Amino acid sequence: MVRTFVAVDLPVELHDNIADVQSKFDDFKFKFVDPGIVHITMKFLGEVPDEKIPDISKALDSVKCEPFKGHVKGLGVFPKPKFAKVIWLGCEGNFADLYGSINDSLSSFELEPNLHNFSAHATLARVKYLPKKKKADFLELLDELKDVDIGEMQVDSVKLKKSVLTPQGPVYETLHEVSLQ
Repeated sequence: MVRTFVAVDLPVELHDNIADVQSKFDDFKFKFVDPGIVHITMKFLGEVPDEKIPDISKALDSVKCEPFKGHVKGLGVFPKPKFAKVIWLGCEGNFADLYGSINDSLSSFELEPNLHNFSAHATLARVKYLPKKKKADFLELLDELKDVDIGEMQVDSVKLKKSVLTPQGPVYETLHEVSLQ
């Protein structure tokens, strides 16, 4: 079994800006995502049998979406500020259409259902614990960074990725790349 997802990688040019935003949270003991692997998850597929990977890859080749400009901007949290579990960067662009096409291409597979409505975002950190005495500082920082602008990007491909969870953090490997056209 292979833990897989479909993603849009953020370009190298945005990595320093991502690291700068993460550094603003240094006073908190959050689990940060390495800026080099921050991405937009288009669809989490879950644990997939190894032998299905070629079929999933072939199905993804049918994704129909023209390349588009994306904009990484805005910062928020899931599920809500006072009970934050995930800190994310917002992503603007034609991601909803791309998501729909990815879903259509994979509709014949029995995959993990998406439990939430799709919202294009890139995860920056996971919040395991936030002491009550730091909550006000955290909420103030969220408000200060709510309109942060990380930069623009060209979205011209999606990748089927394998995820291996390690104590040092996830390790991702691209299994298949689909160029948008």
